[in-house]
Amino acid sequence: MPLIILTIVVFVTVVLVVFAFGAAAATPSSVLGSRLRALGGQHTQVPEKTALKVRERLEQALDPISKAIPLSPSDVTRTRAWMIQAGLREPRHTTYYFGSRLLLAGLGFAGVVAFSGFTSLSLLICVPALGFFIPRFFLKRMIKDRQQRITIALPDALDLTVICVEAGLALDQALMRVGKDLHHAHPDLSDEFHLVNLEMRAGKPRAEALRNLVDRTGVDDIKSLVGTLIQTDRFGTSVAQALRVHSDSLRTARRQRAEEQAAKTTIKMVPPLVLFILVPFLFVTIGPALIQAYHSLVGK
Repeated sequence: MPLIILTIVVFVTVVLVVFAFGAAAATPSSVLGSRLRALGGQHTQVPEKTALKVRERLEQALDPISKAIPLSPSDVTRTRAWMIQAGLREPRHTTYYFGSRLLLAGLGFAGVVAFSGFTSLSLLICVPALGFFIPRFFLKRMIKDRQQRITIALPDALDLTVICVEAGLALDQALMRVGKDLHHAHPDLSDEFHLVNLEMRAGKPRAEALRNLVDRTGVDDIKSLVGTLIQTDRFGTSVAQALRVHSDSLRTARRQRAEEQAAKTTIKMVPPLVLFILVPFLFVTIGPALIQAYHSLVGK
């Protein structure tokens, strides 16, 4: 009996030691794990290097495909502006966009040819056209969602900006501080404020940097805010008072939009009610009577 207990204790001890050693070696932040990876020639940057290589290979594969689309400079500039409004600022994102459009169109054409051949001309035209416009639909959706997030975050950002300006900070420093504070709650607006500060540090005038903010976002509330700030800077009026009044107007507009959406819900609920509730209700209530009437007429 003591031999069995001793065996169990030794087994549990060995298991705990192996588990503790494995956990210490697998933890990325542990000293033991870093030393073991250094001795084995394994670096922590391997996943990042692998992701970078995959991204480079994907860009190399899509680059000739994207260049196959004949585009004018105005189309490229407009698409580039859309990509920036969606938060995709790197040039490779434009390559991905055009390459995915042409690739999806080609896959749609190949799928139609593989399944139905050249018998249906409508499918040969509609399916590749659908694949060609799907990336544009998703891009527009991304722009709309990002503009919605910025619109929701703007009143809170203005309140923080008013507090910073009244505390004695300049407008540039206030925007930088607000951008840091909103980094986790509203990352989109925080990134835009950070870019505004970078442009002003690079030597651009404040008015030009704010107008670039309007172009990057495409939000009407941002446009009205920039107009207010430019007029305030031009006429020398109080920035804090102007921001406070503008913040109150934005909150009022946001409340009105919420009330408008709430008023639209009754109209939007009519089609689902008619299709999914009224029609089954009619079948359930009138169906048995119609079946009985049919059987009685057929029996006669």
